[in-house]
Amino acid sequence: MMSNRIEQVVREQYGAVATAELSSGNAGVRAVAEAFGYSPQELESIPTGANMGLSCGNPTAFASLRPGEIVVDLGCGGGLDVFLAAHRVGPTGRAIGIDMTPQMIELARRNAADAPDGKPLTNVEFHLARIDRLPLPDASVDCIISNCVINLAADKSAVFREMFRVLKPGGRVAVSDIALKKPLPPELADDALAYVGCIAGAIPVDDYRRGLIEAGFAHVHVADSGADLNAYANVEGQAGCCAPATSSTGLPILAGSCGSALHSSLSEFLRGYDVNDYAASVRVYAVKPKL
Repeated sequence: MMSNRIEQVVREQYGAVATAELSSGNAGVRAVAEAFGYSPQELESIPTGANMGLSCGNPTAFASLRPGEIVVDLGCGGGLDVFLAAHRVGPTGRAIGIDMTPQMIELARRNAADAPDGKPLTNVEFHLARIDRLPLPDASVDCIISNCVINLAADKSAVFREMFRVLKPGGRVAVSDIALKKPLPPELADDALAYVGCIAGAIPVDDYRRGLIEAGFAHVHVADSGADLNAYANVEGQAGCCAPATSSTGLPILAGSCGSALHSSLSEFLRGYDVNDYAASVRVYAVKPKL
């Protein structure tokens, strides 16, 4: 797909997810988060609407965040990892969410005012922007996290260069993502909803590692987390209670309490393929060398 169509499809589909009222209150959505490494305690510490069953890992679990640090989440969605990071960096630190979908940014800002303890988080901020054009100064960030989003970028090399640009010397990357273990069947590789579902846009593990090294990173590790990608089937049925609308790209979109076409599409793929044969949930770690 052309990059502008990719961007349009991703924005429309994730915009629909943002308005689908999915949350940790839904057993299937909560099960997906727990399958990819979030503890019940972590999910209880954040607004329920921040978790929509879109994760493929838990980057805050291996980011080694420290009080006072500035951390940026690429493709923050409803703010799940931003809020967890905010707790770790504390009031002297800052957690920044970046997302190109207006509905996601609106949802994240609402969630920030809806903390479980009744105290709105004051060390978080959210920006509407693309992750290959970050609205941040050079060398201004201690850590970059991301969760199942970089695979959606049409130009991943540009994303890696932007990550390197905004990190301070010695800053680090801690990303959860999907990477390929072998080529996808043509019917999946060419499917627009498979792209939006974080499968068709994924690149091979070796290409992921090489892309970070070419951007300037050192100590690059891309490791299979061992998580079962079939966990997405836990949300199956959330999209089945009403008929889909059609987007400007000709793809189905579901909105409101009935769920999203994205989850429905993932469930459909999982009925026909064992995605674990082709792809893996990976933990990505890298460091920007000190001067």
